[in-house]
Amino acid sequence: MQIRYEWRGDVGNNALNRLHAAGFDHPIYEDDWRTQLAEHSLGWVCAYVGQELVGFVNVAWDGAFHAFILDTVVAMEHRRQGIGRELVAIAAAEARRTGCEWLHVDFDPEYRAFYFDGCGFDPTDAGLIAL
Repeated sequence: MQIRYEWRGDVGNNALNRLHAAGFDHPIYEDDWRTQLAEHSLGWVCAYVGQELVGFVNVAWDGAFHAFILDTVVAMEHRRQGIGRELVAIAAAEARRTGCEWLHVDFDPEYRAFYFDGCGFDPTDAGLIAL
């Protein structure tokens, strides 16, 4: 199985809504990802098997030096094959290439090993207010 990765890939709303719903175990929403990505993202990385979207990560940013990993998701049947790590590695390389100096991520505790051990993030102090 060959995986094809694309920075700022031409991803459709339907494909991304289906992948997101399956990956995060919620109903399929009708989010307008294309507008959201165009207006708020430095970029995103798509992973494909053939024409099927099997992985995605969004890279939001502050317009200067800080980029943020959001919505990392890999289809269930393609997990544990390194796709998520490669998505994040490409996101980091592209954020660096555009001049960002920091790449941030927050995550639920079960993803600690993925981000720290698999992707090379360092633990930091951070704050959060639930709105």
